[in-house]
Amino acid sequence: MLLKDFYTINSLTNIDGVKYVATITINKDHEVFKGHFPGNPVTPGVCMMQIIKELTQQVVDAPLFMKSASNIKFMALINPEVNANLKLELEIAQTEDNTVKIKNTTFFDDTVALKLTCIYSKN
Repeated sequence: MLLKDFYTINSLTNIDGVKYVATITINKDHEVFKGHFPGNPVTPGVCMMQIIKELTQQVVDAPLFMKSASNIKFMALINPEVNANLKLELEIAQTEDNTVKIKNTTFFDDTVALKLTCIYSKN
């Protein structure tokens, strides 16, 4: 975990071979929220992208390095004091050339907070 104690994985479940659902809880008391932003905490987008990478690494059991990212859409602010519990839907496709493609949709309650597609290489 890049940011110690930033989030907790509550579950990571394989749905049908390539589809996974993870539930996590963001630590609202983490140091990062003291600067982003005092009195109005917002989960940094780069932290969300790191969480997705870390979950994917856990699934493929290998370190990953981002090759490209597209269709990154931050659709709602994630305030950890209000919406600390998130559901991440991950579609993970691995190829024989050590490439991993991920499609993600992140929710709090029924609200879509983030959508992205990334391509990683295994190393």
